[in-house]
Amino acid sequence: MAERVSRRLFLGAVASSPLVVGAATGGADTRAAELPKRPLGKTGERVPILGLGTAPAGHRGRREAARFFEYAVECGVTYLDTAPAFAGYGEAQLAVGDVIRGIREQVFVVTKCWEPDGEAALRLLQRNMRELRVDYVDLVYAHSLGSDRMPPERVLAPNGVLAALEKARRDGLIRYVGISGHNRPDRFVRVLNEFPVDVMMTAVNFVIRHVYNFEERVWPVARQKGVGLVAMKVFGGIDRRVPGAKGARARGENLRLALKYAYSLEGLSTAVIGCYDRHELDQVLSWIREGLELTPEEAAYLERRGKALAADWGELYGPVV
Repeated sequence: MAERVSRRLFLGAVASSPLVVGAATGGADTRAAELPKRPLGKTGERVPILGLGTAPAGHRGRREAARFFEYAVECGVTYLDTAPAFAGYGEAQLAVGDVIRGIREQVFVVTKCWEPDGEAALRLLQRNMRELRVDYVDLVYAHSLGSDRMPPERVLAPNGVLAALEKARRDGLIRYVGISGHNRPDRFVRVLNEFPVDVMMTAVNFVIRHVYNFEERVWPVARQKGVGLVAMKVFGGIDRRVPGAKGARARGENLRLALKYAYSLEGLSTAVIGCYDRHELDQVLSWIREGLELTPEEAAYLERRGKALAADWGELYGPVV
């Protein structure tokens, strides 16, 4: 696989350039792909504008997931976002470790520490690295800052997770420190103001904008500080009302428009999309190929539709405050 990937990996285009993701739909080989890259905040990195959320495929089993992740990398999706099984990722992290052997320098590997205390976070980081079979990770998030187990007082403490991740960076185990989460946006503002974060990933989509509104409450603070901005839950996340990990809460045409909404956000570096299989990934790549510009008419529709759906979705990811 390393030889196949190295032939294609992957000239970074400027963010405004058109995408080439294979020929026309209907038999298109999305592996003959070039994805534009954007700066990841102040880090100096440039990452593909599409990142792969590995959780859905992690529930397919390790071998099938690994085959799919190999396909994603061949399509130019070299930003791989993963986490351990207890965070809901199944065998995804193990499968990522299987795939990146031999191509470590050609992929940007992201994992998460959902532990508020420093020593526990470092133990989890070491476990993550063993599963990935790497000697460093590109980016580690102090994850789910809005959850009850991650109060800012503990996260920001001298013996908290952020201080521990900073030490891990000094020791060469990680390259960048991030924060991520789904709810309680005010916590993110506090952390941004009290710790030099490199990257932030939050749940953003046209529906929950009307619930949590990270876009207006938190992202401007991060932009001012040069923090790399990553979108997740662009399609709302896995629909827990449907058995299995395939599919998303958003439906139909709203999926394509939700993607365009994410790319309309000022300062976005990459959108991490959780895909279950090749069909879902190919569909996302097709939508990207068709164009990402959100028209005024589409924006007006999403404003109306988002407000209506927000009443149904409610505090989907947990408390707002």
